[in-house]
Amino acid sequence: MLIRRETPDDVPAVQALTAAAFATEDRPVPVEAELLTELRKCDAWLPELSLVAEAPDGGAVVGHVVCTRAHVDGVPVLGLGPLSVAPGHQRKGVGLALVHAVLGAADALGEPLVALLGSPDYYGRYGFRASTDYRVTPPDPAWGPYFQIRPLSAYSPSVTGAFRYAEPFDRF
Repeated sequence: MLIRRETPDDVPAVQALTAAAFATEDRPVPVEAELLTELRKCDAWLPELSLVAEAPDGGAVVGHVVCTRAHVDGVPVLGLGPLSVAPGHQRKGVGLALVHAVLGAADALGEPLVALLGSPDYYGRYGFRASTDYRVTPPDPAWGPYFQIRPLSAYSPSVTGAFRYAEPFDRF
């Protein structure tokens, strides 16, 4: 599989795979797909941190991850998500490769940290820990240990306070 930057030609495939990855009977158009559309339109969108995974058997886009601009008390940081893998390719290492790639790209760009809302068991293997371990408060206190931080090379312990995702997250 190849992990690379998303191109404009990938957008329809990424939108379709995000919808497929999160769709349920109750939500045929999942929030994650709508959120991704709105993130693309805002100033927090960082094209260099929107990555796709291509299947080795023909180059179809089978996964996508994005980090967008976020802040901790005014300090620029990153929020990861959504992370999407096509249903037929889940549990085959695509998500793992995408997260490793986006963390490496964010580190190479000099970003201090990446935050996300997700399973501590899953994301702990990437070095994510509860945000409160870093004195960063989640947007919703009820998220508790599910709101996590991964410090990168440019991290400084002085980056503390309230985390704020890009504005579209507030609407979903």
